Amino acid sequence: MHDGSGRIVVQGLTKQFGPVTAVNNLSFTVEPGSVTGFLGPNGAGKTTTLRMLLGLVTPTAGGSTICGLPFAQLGNPGRVVGAVLEAQGFHPGRSARNHLRVYAAAMGVPDQRADEVLHLVGLGQAANRSAGAFSLGMKQRLALATALLGDPQVLVLDEPANGLDPEGIVWLRAFLQSFARSGRTVLISSHLLGEVEQMVDQVVIISRGQTAYYGPLETLRASQQSRVLVQPADPQALVAKLQESGIGSIEWTQDGRLAISGVDRKEVADLAMSSGIALYDIQQEVIDLEQLFFRLTSGQYSGAPVPSPTGYPPQPPGPSPWQPGNGWGGQG
Repeated sequence: MHDGSGRIVVQGLTKQFGPVTAVNNLSFTVEPGSVTGFLGPNGAGKTTTLRMLLGLVTPTAGGSTICGLPFAQLGNPGRVVGAVLEAQGFHPGRSARNHLRVYAAAMGVPDQRADEVLHLVGLGQAANRSAGAFSLGMKQRLALATALLGDPQVLVLDEPANGLDPEGIVWLRAFLQSFARSGRTVLISSHLLGEVEQMVDQVVIISRGQTAYYGPLETLRASQQSRVLVQPADPQALVAKLQESGIGSIEWTQDGRLAISGVDRKEVADLAMSSGIALYDIQQEVIDLEQLFFRLTSGQYSGAPVPSPTGYPPQPPGPSPWQPGNGWGGQG
């Protein structure tokens, strides 16, 4: 018997496909009572990891457990883990209700559970419609209903918001947070970083098949130094003044602003004013999940950086933002 904890443990997980290492010594733990985001660039090993977790791919080394046991040893796994790796596999001519009843019979749950989960995911009125006529968003909801049939302790979802409209995304966010607050475990993989940020408590970020970070999102934010973003009338003069003052951590943003680390907004504004440099815009950067993600995973599939002029910070691609006629804000 499993221990009923809902805990997911991944330890030293490695998977090689011939000469290609898709996942390399990956380790993390997902605790019950939280929504955990599983993030990484395309090709980082997210789907391979989820497939190993669910017993669909055999690892080369290491292993994983759910509720203290490997997935294959859970007995009736659908009563422990609800999983959606893709919103497919529906018979196009079978109604949503009948689709769920087939799975309910295999799982040993009563037929009435099909109608319960259809209402739970907002498909109650579509119970008799054929799944083949469903939109992508409706298929996502039906896939989630299938995962919920066994009233599982753990949900593992790959791109659950794919195809959902804004109202559906808000509903999904509230549903998963409520599910986790009931003491259950939610692990979601997604590329919608802005949406994930509003949904998760913990994050696991991987790059090149390895763990770049895992832990609370707030701890990750606190570990990153914020920057002052400024749009000066004379960028060269401001860079020179900053460097004279011993402030050397300066870089360009993609929209043509200067990003200055290690200072606060007031310090930059006072320096610019004392030097007679007009500022069109100045703000303290609010670090979001997308920025954190790119800082941790940068370089996996990025191109070569643009060389910078001697003595100045790296410039964004394209013409220099202070060339006549170029205008501000046209770089991104």
